[in-house]
Amino acid sequence: TDYIAEYLENIRDRQVVPSVKPGYLRPLVPEQAPEQAEPWTAVMADIERVVMSGVTHWQSPKFHAYFPTASSYPAIVADMLCGAIACIGFSWISSPACTELEVVMMDWLGQMLALPDEFLAKSGGEGGGVIQGTASEATLVALLGAKAKITQRVKEQHPEWTDYEILSKLVGYANKQAHSSVERAGLLGGIKFRSLQPASDRRLNGEILREAMDDDIRNGFIPFYVVATLGTTASCVFDDLDSIGDVCKERDIWLHVDAAYAGSAFVCPEYRYLMKGIKKADSFNFNPHKWLLVNFDCSALWLKQPRWIVDAFNVDPLYLKHDQQGSAPDYRHWQIPLGRRFRALKLWFVLRLYGIENLQKHIRKQIALAHLFEKLCSSDERFEIFEEVTMGLVCFRLKGGNEINEELLRRINGRGKIHLVPSKIDDVYFLRLAICSRMSEES
Repeated sequence: TDYIAEYLENIRDRQVVPSVKPGYLRPLVPEQAPEQAEPWTAVMADIERVVMSGVTHWQSPKFHAYFPTASSYPAIVADMLCGAIACIGFSWISSPACTELEVVMMDWLGQMLALPDEFLAKSGGEGGGVIQGTASEATLVALLGAKAKITQRVKEQHPEWTDYEILSKLVGYANKQAHSSVERAGLLGGIKFRSLQPASDRRLNGEILREAMDDDIRNGFIPFYVVATLGTTASCVFDDLDSIGDVCKERDIWLHVDAAYAGSAFVCPEYRYLMKGIKKADSFNFNPHKWLLVNFDCSALWLKQPRWIVDAFNVDPLYLKHDQQGSAPDYRHWQIPLGRRFRALKLWFVLRLYGIENLQKHIRKQIALAHLFEKLCSSDERFEIFEEVTMGLVCFRLKGGNEINEELLRRINGRGKIHLVPSKIDDVYFLRLAICSRMSEES
């Protein structure tokens, strides 16, 4: 515990990206595990030598790559408690507190975001939330639910069609700028996925979606699943959820909302305009483990009709049956793995020890820091801003071609002082600066 505290206290003094080469670690450890037990001191001594020499310090205030991955003392302590209890909460009876605290925490969190009541267990309907490992899992789980729902509907209309025939006709849709895991969900789900070219503002809208669907229907395909992205990975753009929702509603097509990074900002009322149309969605996902101070892994997924997923995943051998079945969710049916950790503890600790007010302060502070960096770029005539800054991400570049920007990034990362990653949209290469660490300051 002391080591962890000291590590985080002094993290800004460490080089953010290690200067090791692939294969660096093998020579530093023995060829085989020891026959006899070693003392704690020997293991602790090796943490710096073996591990820290090859760690990229994601919690460093000099880390500005990708998106944040959250960390806080309340979540770390809860993780330790989770490790101590070490239950595998696949069903209610396998650890009642593990399931029940999760049901309540997902309601707490949903209310903090002002999600529609149909997503919450407390509404008395069938909706509810579940903690997944990652947003990639949530996208796949929702896709499999949508697949189960459409398969049943098509079978009623065409009893003569085989499962294989139906599968070969299904099509899912997303913005070309959606996360790579969306396309991957299509591959894993065995269905065709279309990445649609968004409008000139880089947002996917209902009109583009409708055209694509009409085109596919003419060619004998069956649209069944749409992913709307709130905060794309490359440049944090928000799809037009409202107009996409209209198209999905009128055609009864499953709409999943992926707000992996930006969803945390909806704890602040002033950013909720970005999720206008959320009432029309069937499932909604964001990652408290990105921006809401809950350590990885904790990806929050809400479903209006979990029964489609429960039916799609339901395998009920005798050794997993119990007397209370049906009166509480058995979360094994809501996810891909059977086992699950007691992750609701992390939410409980963070939400209580920070309170909504301090979580809002954290988000607002990081967005303010992004606007500060935006101002610094704008006041220097060599630079231009590539995308409007709404969250804690600034997309910027040197005026001129791609090569000069590639060279700039090489020099920045080469110095090892701060860490950035680039992106490219419509052949324009730009640099992304994300405000990641909760320890980032104006200075």
